[in-house]
Amino acid sequence: MQRIVRAIAADVRAGAAIGQPIWSKLRKLTPMLHSSGFPARTQGTARRRRALVAGVALILAALAAGCASTQYVKLRSVPNSPLAERLKLTARGGPQPSDRTLQILRQYDLTRDVKGNPQPLVDKFQAIVSREPSAEKVYCFAELSFLAGKKLEQKEPAAALDHYGAAVTHAYLYLFDERYAALRNPYDPQFRAACDLYNGALEGALRIVKKQGDLLPGCTHTIQTATQSWDVTVVARPGNWQQDDFERFEFVSDYEVQGLTNQYQSFGLGVPLIAVRKQRPQQGPSERFYPPQLSFAVTAFLRVLPEEMSSAGGGSRRHLALLELYDPLVSTHVEVVDRRVPLESDLSTPLAYCLNDPQLNALAEPTAGLLRPAERQAVTGLYMLEPHQPGKIPVLMVHGLWSNPLTWMEMFNDLRSLPEIRERYQFWFYLYPTGEPFWNSAARLRQQLAEVRALLDPAADDPALGQMVLVGHSMGGLISKLQTVDSGNEFWNIVSDQPFQVVKASPEARQRLARTFFFEPDPGIRRVVTIGTPHRGSNLANRPARWLAQKLISLPRMPLMVREQLYRDNPGVFRDDTIIQVKTSVDSLAPDSPILPVLLEAPHPDWVAYHNIVGVLPNEGWLGSLAAGSDGLVTYESAHLDAVASEITVNAHHSTVHRHPLTVLEVRRILLEHLAEVDSLYGGRTTRARGGQRLAGATR
Repeated sequence: MQRIVRAIAADVRAGAAIGQPIWSKLRKLTPMLHSSGFPARTQGTARRRRALVAGVALILAALAAGCASTQYVKLRSVPNSPLAERLKLTARGGPQPSDRTLQILRQYDLTRDVKGNPQPLVDKFQAIVSREPSAEKVYCFAELSFLAGKKLEQKEPAAALDHYGAAVTHAYLYLFDERYAALRNPYDPQFRAACDLYNGALEGALRIVKKQGDLLPGCTHTIQTATQSWDVTVVARPGNWQQDDFERFEFVSDYEVQGLTNQYQSFGLGVPLIAVRKQRPQQGPSERFYPPQLSFAVTAFLRVLPEEMSSAGGGSRRHLALLELYDPLVSTHVEVVDRRVPLESDLSTPLAYCLNDPQLNALAEPTAGLLRPAERQAVTGLYMLEPHQPGKIPVLMVHGLWSNPLTWMEMFNDLRSLPEIRERYQFWFYLYPTGEPFWNSAARLRQQLAEVRALLDPAADDPALGQMVLVGHSMGGLISKLQTVDSGNEFWNIVSDQPFQVVKASPEARQRLARTFFFEPDPGIRRVVTIGTPHRGSNLANRPARWLAQKLISLPRMPLMVREQLYRDNPGVFRDDTIIQVKTSVDSLAPDSPILPVLLEAPHPDWVAYHNIVGVLPNEGWLGSLAAGSDGLVTYESAHLDAVASEITVNAHHSTVHRHPLTVLEVRRILLEHLAEVDSLYGGRTTRARGGQRLAGATR
């Protein structure tokens, strides 16, 4: 045991998860574990004291596993490109034409022109294409133009831009020109190569244009080739974001995702981009819910306009094209000459880029939320990574102890990859200081949900807001469940046998008490999914951990002062040792906490369905043997629920059970089941309750 404790303690000391502030406090408190500073009842033999140290170390190590900081993306040394191998873009002596292009060059005795200045070869082959047009030659010219742009992009960006423009437009002609329709073969590898050429050349051009500051909606850029010119206008197509939301773009290919297990991409035409949102003073009801430096996915697609829209002037032909910016969460295909063409997109890299932002990580810093909840009150609330979309059902995700909304990103990334889910649901996240008792955070969330409905749907005419799904991990499951039960007088009876009306308190204190102990189920919540939730408390909250939490957690002074004033002004009204005196979230999760059995038995409306996911570690290794029928922190007996719509067990640790693939699949199944039920009950239309009234027919 001592060896295990020493190893865990070393991991805790070295880990960035806990951080310097908590470890410095631990060093000061360590001597107290072996002195009179530790509660008298826990003093005793050396073996007992070692067991207490072991318990604390295990708790800290278990919690630290769930709050480690993550580097979500890293910058690549060379942008990722599917053309790299085919055209030897990074090889010594490269870039070089593909074998099929070299074969055509041999037919015209042009292989000697491959090396050196690319311009003469491009000019010669353009003349051949003009004289003898064919799909094969158009592709060959697009590839030669791309290689010319690649060779010149550092030294002669203006010339490189012309070559990239020629490559894009000729790849477009190869793919869509009706003259080549009879010979176009989608099973030919060259067809996919043409798609890659289109995307690669467009990205090369966009990189140059970005450096010139012209890659924003409303800008027009002119690309000049030897025989023609192109006027390209940037336009933002309708999506979740408005035209003035774009501040700048980054290229997905520049970044490698590290912090998300799965990366979701779709393949087609276009350049996946990361759009960084412009920060601005609050405009519109959703603005207050966005985190700083929000970024989102965009796909850039170049559309060549019909010839009849072009014009001739100055001896050269002027063509028109649109650089269209699409939201891949809204648009997965584009229409091109009566063909439905899939867009190339990447949903995961922009998400990882956003999560990597230092401002966002500072905002959601979990250790500060646990140890210094008073400092985190200003950032407590609901957050969105996408604009509010009327008609989409909210899925609200509530994190657990010593955690933050970023802990949901694995599940969010996986769920959003499914078209049926992203088309019908929007995801919200609740950030709260986890050092406070969970019923305080539940009362605050209750108030937040009422405010967000009033703000986003003042006329109460969006039925989707009445079909909300809550997903809570660990302590977040208790907070979520408290949104759906009827308090009656049962919660108040925990703290007093006197009527609430006799309590003497300031208006603010009375209102705080009323919000905490008297509430009705939220009429807009239809399902609650609890994951690894200690419905009957957790052994985490044993006496050493509770003592340690009280030493480490700095609670807001005002609630403490209000609590003391309540007891002074109301002698004999409050029971001794009630939950009003509970100081920390760790205290609130104790197995003997009187609120837990009341919450278990509290009446809930028949319009709410509950689902439960329980983590149980396999009995393998020292951790599995110590866990003994639990997820490492919460036993199966505590996490299990009777009379729920569904319950599954997952072989996972408490800190990772909500990210486990089987958990994600179960939540996905529940969300799809919810859609099916909503559609069957209301004919495909979501319907909400108003004025606290349940919907007719919304019973189970």
